[in-house]
Amino acid sequence: MKGLGTDEQPILNILTSRSNAQRQEIAVAFKTLYGRDLGDDLKSELTGKLETLMVSLMRPTRLYDAHALKHAIKGAGTNEKILNEILASRTAAEIKMIKHVYQEEYEASLEDHITSDTSGFYQRMLVVLLQAGRDPDGPINESLVEQDAQELFRAGELKWGTDEEKFITILGTRSICHLRKVFDKYMTIAGFQIEETIDRETSGELEKLLLAIVKCVRSVPAYFSESLFYAMKGAGTDDDTLIRILVTRSEIDLLDIRKAFRRDFAKSLYHAIQKDTSGDYRNGLLLLCGGEDD
Repeated sequence: MKGLGTDEQPILNILTSRSNAQRQEIAVAFKTLYGRDLGDDLKSELTGKLETLMVSLMRPTRLYDAHALKHAIKGAGTNEKILNEILASRTAAEIKMIKHVYQEEYEASLEDHITSDTSGFYQRMLVVLLQAGRDPDGPINESLVEQDAQELFRAGELKWGTDEEKFITILGTRSICHLRKVFDKYMTIAGFQIEETIDRETSGELEKLLLAIVKCVRSVPAYFSESLFYAMKGAGTDDDTLIRILVTRSEIDLLDIRKAFRRDFAKSLYHAIQKDTSGDYRNGLLLLCGGEDD
């Protein structure tokens, strides 16, 4: 970054091939050697989507979700897509950590900020998820599986109107392995998937959040691969989603996301990114994505 112009390639190569912990060590060493903040330097030297990608890579992992949620509820309008994605896909332990970091960083309660920005059953579902009270996976209670499946069927398909509370309680508090069994049992009882009922019986942001929860229960990597597919589908690219998912999942389950993408969309994630983006920004995303799965 010294002198006129910036040679982006070495920056891309270094930052995309290190873990987040290593990137934090690089930032400390940079400040020790040059007395400057690496994040600030990247912001001043880079522009646009490449700048967003590189600055995202430099953000410490523990701060990333709290920062994304803060920006999703800051100012006019709420970015429900980010609320849904983070709260539906993170584990109970991760949500507890996000709440703790949010309080530490912004001296405010994440729950208070979210409830002041949302309403209705959508707000209630978010609050249930924020409690991080999902049962841990353990032995399956078959009679409770049957009971939950029947209750969901009655709450949606057999009722004039919908009993949203039942969906909120069951989808928000039961363990992942229990819910997978409930969805199978639901299919047996109803003759169709629970997603179809949610689609028919709910609407708006509540519908989107319930569907995100169901998809994450079935498979978190498949949920993210679908989000990436739609971020690049049609005219224009949802670069924020592309960057957020690749950065936050790069050390968790990106390989599984790539496999799911290849299986569900008959092309590799690498190829999709290559086709949909350009320049140094594309190079950075491709380095982060890793191998070509075609």
